[in-house]
Amino acid sequence: MWNLDFDDTYFRVYDSQKLIAGYFDPDYGEIFPKENEEEIISQMIKNHEKVSGGYLMVPLIKFGLFDTDLNINIDTLENKISAVSDRIKKWRDFITTTGNTTHYIGISHTDQDMLTITFPLKFSEPTKLEKKSLLAELEPTLNLLQKLNLL
Repeated sequence: MWNLDFDDTYFRVYDSQKLIAGYFDPDYGEIFPKENEEEIISQMIKNHEKVSGGYLMVPLIKFGLFDTDLNINIDTLENKISAVSDRIKKWRDFITTTGNTTHYIGISHTDQDMLTITFPLKFSEPTKLEKKSLLAELEPTLNLLQKLNLL
């Protein structure tokens, strides 16, 4: 159902319809020297070295309000804000249920009308930097997010 594609130092996460569902940035640990970071990470990927987890970034909220040609009435505005509020409540439930209180929210780098949420994932065991192994660790969280209609 899910697929990963390596891009630079992170992985793009695709859903079954081949749409980007999010991004996974492995925790590569302390890398020295910093000026060789890309080369060292590239070598780690090539050698399928193991990581203990990383950071998953997925869409949080799409407002549907911050388009330059927005022209709506007050009822539509209220409905959109109510939908955003409902979605925030779902995310709060997810965060509370999973105990994942270390997260941060930012503006999407591809859509100024969307916020993303990034949170750490700790793997059940050190996992090889290769798609199949990483997906095995990411799938439970991705499946839960989809089940809760958050993806």
